[in-house]
Amino acid sequence: MAGTDNNELVKRIAKLARQNQELENHIKRLEKQNEKLSRDYEKFKALYEKAYPETLKETAEGEKKETSLKFNMATVLFADIHGFSKLVEGIDSSAVMDELDEILYEYDAIVARYKIEKIKTIGDTYMCAGGIPDKNITNPIDVVMAAMEMRNFLEKYEIGKRGEGNKIWDLKIGIHTGPVTASISGKKKVSYDIKGDTVNTASRVEAVSEKGMILISVMTYELVKEFFDCEYFGKLPVKYKGDLQMYKVKGIKPEFSVDGLGISPNEAFRIKFGLIQFTDIQEIILDKLERELPDYLFYHNVKHTVDVVTEVELIGWAEGCTDEEILILKTAGLFHDVGHTVVYDGHEYQGTLIAREMLPKYNYSPEQIGKICSIIMSTKLPPKPTTLLENIICDSDLDYLGRSDFIPVSNTLFEELKAQNKMGSLNDWNKIQVRFISGHQYFTKTARSLREVNKKLQIERIQSLITE
Repeated sequence: MAGTDNNELVKRIAKLARQNQELENHIKRLEKQNEKLSRDYEKFKALYEKAYPETLKETAEGEKKETSLKFNMATVLFADIHGFSKLVEGIDSSAVMDELDEILYEYDAIVARYKIEKIKTIGDTYMCAGGIPDKNITNPIDVVMAAMEMRNFLEKYEIGKRGEGNKIWDLKIGIHTGPVTASISGKKKVSYDIKGDTVNTASRVEAVSEKGMILISVMTYELVKEFFDCEYFGKLPVKYKGDLQMYKVKGIKPEFSVDGLGISPNEAFRIKFGLIQFTDIQEIILDKLERELPDYLFYHNVKHTVDVVTEVELIGWAEGCTDEEILILKTAGLFHDVGHTVVYDGHEYQGTLIAREMLPKYNYSPEQIGKICSIIMSTKLPPKPTTLLENIICDSDLDYLGRSDFIPVSNTLFEELKAQNKMGSLNDWNKIQVRFISGHQYFTKTARSLREVNKKLQIERIQSLITE
């Protein structure tokens, strides 16, 4: 029996040895295949880099952008919600944490309303930033408004929980504006982490802030001082940069707040804010025109849109328009030719559709959007304006008729029409221009005084170019 057992053991060992040898041989074959694949990959990569160097460069840059982004102007807020040292008898730790959760939940809702990005909470410190991930020029104002809502909410929350004079929570806020670098993480739910001197400075401003105070750096102050009543607070030493001046925000300026109380923004605030926000909208629309306008639009290009936006503001102020009317005029001027990205004939109507889709996101009222769309439609040739604002945009749209550069500008319109088989010879075009200008009349007093004399000279200049 013992001999039989030994024989079985030898057989098993021999079998295992063979299997082990086979496994080693298989691994060697795989290693050789892997080496060959690696060599083939390096050859292919070298050939691809040689053939398509720009593609690889763009891909590498794209991958880099996905993980890290630079924002030249962001406004960082640190809010310290503290109060554990004031806990009164009868409130256990779980109830305290529930209250903190309720407060943080409301703060999340506040920053979301102002399109501010929540970065993180560290214990009872709340951190958020305006101007990321969507860059915008209004982020300092947005963040200060959110800070005021945070402060007001906590005051009302304490009164609702414990009545007047009894509170366990205090809030102090520090805000600073400057460049930041944002690291991106997550796929389904993208989150941002930010770093840089701006973040460090905002944290330091919060550290010297006091209970119930919204403290802002001088950088933020310069960007919001037209809207908010602020008071000088003091200086904060900053390493390698000297002293940083700081201001405490008392509230919205009386002329921009409901009933002059400095708490809620009124219509004047919203209009002034809209005039600043217009810069963001303009950047989006001009970028859209650059990317999507057909190549044959030699006249109805980005420059023409910029000219009209500039001119409606100039004539609007001269005609005594209000701030709201200027905002409406500039917005209509910006959108009046954006419909060219869709169609040539009937582009005015297409422009109104784009305006109606986009402007509600920027808090334009239905009444304002209705006026803007009517003004856009009034630019359809032949112009038949019925209101002062329509008069202004029609004069601005045809401002070139009385400018010294009329001939070269007119020729770009001719080339545009010719490219679409809408016009014959340049001589035919000049004849049409003479008839059009002779029958044209500016609607506003300002345009007539600025352009009417030159317009008569243009007729003479074109007539001299006509050969038959």
